[in-house]
Amino acid sequence: MGSSTYNNSSSLGWVVQKFGGTSVGKFPDKIARDIVKASLSRNRVVVVCSARSTGKKAEGTTSRLLGVYNKLRDVGAAYASSAGYSSSSDDEPDTPDTLIDQARGLIMDICNDHVFAAESFVRDPSLRQSLSKKIEAECQELIEYMIAAKRFNLEINSRAKDRVISFGEKLACLYMTVLLQDAGIDAEYVDLCDALHYDASAQLDANFYKAAITAFTRKLSACENRVPVVTGFFGNVPGSLLDGDIGRGYTDLCAALCAVGLKAEELQIWKEVDGIFTADPSKVPTARLLPSITPSEAAELTFYGSEVIHHLTMDQVIRAQPPIPIRIKNVKNPRGNGTVVIPDPVLSAGRQLHRSRPSEVKSLKTPKRPTAVTIKDHISVINVHSNKRSLSHGFFARVFSILDKHSISVDLISTSEVHVSLAIHSGSTKVDAFTKAKQSLAECGDVSVLPDMAILSLVGADMKNMIGVAGRMFSTLGEHRVNLEMISQGASEINISCVIDARDSTRAMNVLHTHLFTFLE
Repeated sequence: MGSSTYNNSSSLGWVVQKFGGTSVGKFPDKIARDIVKASLSRNRVVVVCSARSTGKKAEGTTSRLLGVYNKLRDVGAAYASSAGYSSSSDDEPDTPDTLIDQARGLIMDICNDHVFAAESFVRDPSLRQSLSKKIEAECQELIEYMIAAKRFNLEINSRAKDRVISFGEKLACLYMTVLLQDAGIDAEYVDLCDALHYDASAQLDANFYKAAITAFTRKLSACENRVPVVTGFFGNVPGSLLDGDIGRGYTDLCAALCAVGLKAEELQIWKEVDGIFTADPSKVPTARLLPSITPSEAAELTFYGSEVIHHLTMDQVIRAQPPIPIRIKNVKNPRGNGTVVIPDPVLSAGRQLHRSRPSEVKSLKTPKRPTAVTIKDHISVINVHSNKRSLSHGFFARVFSILDKHSISVDLISTSEVHVSLAIHSGSTKVDAFTKAKQSLAECGDVSVLPDMAILSLVGADMKNMIGVAGRMFSTLGEHRVNLEMISQGASEINISCVIDARDSTRAMNVLHTHLFTFLE
């Protein structure tokens, strides 16, 4: 490779570009040469990467590392049991040595996959050789950690899980750093896996985020004019990054914290789709790309089934001073404008607390188009009918205390004085917890469950001031013989939702999109 000719010019504003694991796995050369390199003429760039994936979930780096952690946990279980550990799939018990060998095999699969990618995409022989050695060294470090855990009987907890999973982002960023260097970009690897030091009892509060922003900004500033390539995994956080309050989507949050610290002009989330659409384009052929949406609309779409942006990510950049727009773009179409999440105008405290009623006819609008329609699958509806003529607040208090005890969240709710219907996402609820909650709810009254349902939601920031949107939605569904089990309008008044049979979900979404998006002017 010749001398690096592309770097961050101190006279330009910052842009933070976050790339998902599938993008890093499938389109690394396009990221390096068509996106990052092209962006450097307009902005200073920070690159944030997720762990590599080639598209098959079982073969993704994070899935394999979870397999490594499970072996590590089983090693701990083997030592904890005086009778020895017996695996669920074999008659003979797996010894700690066997488990370590199995974990080593998974780690070597990860190593070989990354080395093969380096050989496939890195053109400069010396860079390619150097990268292969770094990949092998990281994988050997993980193997040695496994051996140490076995030898010294280390506690296998959420922090241990975080440490194992963090290797995915480390390998991805080492790989991407060299790819950028191979493209003539002066890039520097930045590891945030140990940038913070919090114990399990600390709180994930404003002080934590402030400290994280300060620590990340210090690391980024040390790169000077080099392009930082940042591990999307960061630690140590209160409790656990993966199993705590942040969870999946931590890479988006890491990118957001970097953007806030640098006062970036824009946070870019790069995916394999052109942006956010009026409906899922894989299910609704007439779905159209949205040029822009509001943060509240993005939050509703994320909650009701569309994978848009991690909610904590949005909180950080929208509340920044000044607020930072989020742009969702397609790695396969870098020249496309994507969809930008534009911060809402800042409201005064009084306006946030008190909203005037849009009851006057002159303040209401004829329906235009809502923003999007979305489906959330894997919904079960629990109906509870009180067996006592007790006060409704006592009945509701008992129902929600039972759900809270079993850590069950409610997506939609419909109530009367003696009846409550609850839509619950069964995909995020453990079967055992759901069963126990149902048994406990029987103490409150008659309980029935409707499985295999879906939540159909219409989202739009202007809907609260529009006449007839709900009527048009429900009459359209009725005309096309889609039965409604529940109806709910969110307190934010920007979504109208109903629960329908999952078998009708795709048809219902297409029907609504045709009548409320295609025909409605």
